Amino acid sequence: MNYFIDPFGCVKNQVDAETMMAFLNKEGWVSTDAEQADVIIVNSCGFIESAKRESINAVMAWRAAYPHKKIVLAGCLSQRYATELEESLAEATVIFGDKDISNIGGAAAAALSGERYAHSDATGACSVDDIENALPERPLLSLPGSAYVKISEGCDNHCAFCSIPLIRGGLRSRTITAIVGECTALLKRGVKELCLIGQDIGSFGMDRGGQELPDLLASISTLPGDFWVRLLYIHPNHFPTRILDLMQNDKRFLSYFDLPFQHGAAAVLKRMNRQQNAKDYLALLDRIRAALPDAVIRSTFLLGFPGETEKDMDELFDFQEKSSLDWLGCFTYSREENTPAYSMKNRVPKRIALARKQQVEEKQAAITKQRMERFIGRAFDVLVEEKIQGEALYLGRLFCHAPEVDGSAVISSDAVLEMGSFIRGKVFVRAGFDLEIAPLR
Repeated sequence: MNYFIDPFGCVKNQVDAETMMAFLNKEGWVSTDAEQADVIIVNSCGFIESAKRESINAVMAWRAAYPHKKIVLAGCLSQRYATELEESLAEATVIFGDKDISNIGGAAAAALSGERYAHSDATGACSVDDIENALPERPLLSLPGSAYVKISEGCDNHCAFCSIPLIRGGLRSRTITAIVGECTALLKRGVKELCLIGQDIGSFGMDRGGQELPDLLASISTLPGDFWVRLLYIHPNHFPTRILDLMQNDKRFLSYFDLPFQHGAAAVLKRMNRQQNAKDYLALLDRIRAALPDAVIRSTFLLGFPGETEKDMDELFDFQEKSSLDWLGCFTYSREENTPAYSMKNRVPKRIALARKQQVEEKQAAITKQRMERFIGRAFDVLVEEKIQGEALYLGRLFCHAPEVDGSAVISSDAVLEMGSFIRGKVFVRAGFDLEIAPLR
């Protein structure tokens, strides 16, 4: 029995796909390409409208390409709209949610037998348990040398625009012992970069009554070896400043922070149910940069939220200039059913939201390029990820590059470099958003 997984959505969904693969492999299924697969599994995203369309279009495309194959639509979209999809999406044989990943083998077997059903049991085992049960066999879908470690599931922040609590439920933190065990296993497999992820890793442990991210990092710091730890997705309301001292003392914890500010206008942030404002955000950035002068900050801005005015945009531009963010992702508002923002008045027309997004992106391009200039002439460790065929060039990343979302390190080397390994290199020029590297011999 062969299967093929077509993954969509965020890296948290990627970990779910890897976990599905681990359970399928345990049950004797074999991972192949789509041509050889008996069952095609689309691991969907249901966060915003464009992601929903992308996942459904994938099912339609696979059905058109392989009319007689069995297709499982799994993941967030299936969890959120199980009943509707079972009734309307005949192209998918089975609709399988994300609450009980350990049962993916049963879903694939049901599809193979031609049974049509929807499985999205909200009372099933949460995926934090599934992660434990899938170790250490979980395949990795990341680029060489890097792995994502999901430390929690769900979210209790309840931002007005966000559907994640509807899909993933409330915050559920894994145990520190289990996470350190996973990190140990991944390091034994040769992983060089551990990316800690969750909807908001700053909230880690708060479902147990306390903010435990500093304790987790202290435990990881006891592990021996030459590796990176990258922290992704810390809600600025929950930034645990205690981690700054630890990061000063252990340089394996990268001074890279993904802080989704979402906006800079006080009125918009209040409607978003964000508890802080631009002044608070700038104070946090000052504190981080005072402790870690090389700190790299990535954030996201959401444009076109209901009620957003030109005055609000002026406040956002002011915050954008003052914050000097290294990297920024921009998104336009997606109206999602059953979220508090769904019924808000004064919706912003899509064309205006897109125009505002473009304005922010154009301003950010210049800021990012200027921020990258500070690395020129300096030596850094570089994680090598990919060989450019036919050229003496490799692609990799410095500490200032998170996987897949930021620029790259372009390495010029006549010598053969090992994928997934560190080299020492000097930045000699910035090329757009990328940094060009000469290896130090």
